[in-house]
Amino acid sequence: MVTVRSRRSPWDEPRPADVPPVGRLDRLLVGLFAVSVLVEGIVRPGLAWRPLVTVLALALAPALLWRRQRPLVAALVGWGVAGLLSVLELAGHGGEVGLYSMMAVLVLLYSVVRWGSGREIVVGTAFVTVVVALGMYAASAGWAELFGGIALLLFLVALAAVFRYRADLWQRQQREIRNQERVALARELHDTVAHHVSAIAVQAQAGGVVAGLQPEKAAEVLAAIESEASRTLAEMRSMVQVLREDEDVDYAPQRGVADLPAMARTDAMPTVEVSLDGALSPLAPTVDAALYRLAQESLTNSLRHATGATRVAIDIRRDGSVVRLRVSDDGRTEPGAAPGPGFGLLGMTERAHLLGGSLSAGPSPDGGWVVEAVLPAEAPA
Repeated sequence: MVTVRSRRSPWDEPRPADVPPVGRLDRLLVGLFAVSVLVEGIVRPGLAWRPLVTVLALALAPALLWRRQRPLVAALVGWGVAGLLSVLELAGHGGEVGLYSMMAVLVLLYSVVRWGSGREIVVGTAFVTVVVALGMYAASAGWAELFGGIALLLFLVALAAVFRYRADLWQRQQREIRNQERVALARELHDTVAHHVSAIAVQAQAGGVVAGLQPEKAAEVLAAIESEASRTLAEMRSMVQVLREDEDVDYAPQRGVADLPAMARTDAMPTVEVSLDGALSPLAPTVDAALYRLAQESLTNSLRHATGATRVAIDIRRDGSVVRLRVSDDGRTEPGAAPGPGFGLLGMTERAHLLGGSLSAGPSPDGGWVVEAVLPAEAPA
C-alpha cells in the first residue's frame, strides 16, 4: 500500500509529536555545564569582563533544559548571549571575551532543527546566521575560520534534519502497520464470527418453523445453535488472547482446503456441496488459508442473502500453477441494480489481491449468485 502525502511547505511543518520530556540525564548534563562555566570563569587567564561573561554563560543552563520543549526560545536565548558577547568583544576593551563552554550553543542549533516547527526552524536558523556573522566580524576571522565555522553549522543542521526525517519515517511506518493490522483484524472478525452468527440465524429461523410442525426436532436445532455459538465464542476468545497477550501464545492450526468438506450438509436447506479436484496439497499456507476464508465468506453470503436457494456448491480445483475457487447458489436474482459491495466482498477482494490473485462476484446467467477466485498455488514473496 502506497501512502501519498500532500505537499506542505517547510514553513507549515509541525513540531514532531514524539518530543521526550526533560529527564534526569538532561539535568545532570546541565549541572556539569554550569560547573564547567564556573571553573573556567574563575581559572581562565586573560578573560575580560569576567563576572559578566560568567553570569551570561550561566544563562544557557535553563535554555539547555528547554531545548526540546521550547526549541526556538532556547535558541534565541543561547545565541542571543553569544551575540551579546560578540558586541562586548567589539567594544575593544582588550582581552578575550567568551568561554569555551559557550560551544554548548551548538546543541541549541541542533535542537531547533530537530524539534522545532517549520516557522521555528526558519526564524531560529536566520537568527543564528546573523549571530555567527557578527561573531566572525568581531573576531576578524580569516577565510579558513569562516569556512570551518560554516561547515560545522551546516553539518549540525544536516544531522538534525536526518534524525528528524528518520523519526518521521519510522512513525509513518508504524501508523501504516497499525492500519494494516486493523484491516486484517476486521477481515478476520468478519470472515469467522460473521459466518458462525449467520449459521446461528439460519438455524434459529428454521427452529421457529420446526418447533411448530415437528416439536421433537426442536432439540436438534437448539443443539446446532449451541454448537455454533460455542465455536463463535472460541474464535472470539482466541482473537482476544492474541491481542492481549504480550508473550507468545499457542495458535490453533490455520484452517485450509482440507477443512472445507466439513461445511457440506444435506439435512438443511439450502444444501451445501463441496467438491475438491486436482493436486490441492501441498499449497502455500497463506493460499490454503485464503481459500478456506473465501469459501467460508461466500457460503455465509449465500446463506444470508440468496432468496429461495436450495443448493450451494463449493468447487475448488488445481489448474496448473493456479487454484480456482467457485461458489454458486441457485437463489433468485432480484430485478434491479446489483447491490454495492459490503465489507465481506471488499475483504475477499483484498485477500485475493494480496496474494496476487483475482476475485469476481455477480449474478449468474442461469440464475443465482457466483463468486469466482483465482489464486496462485504458491504465494508471492
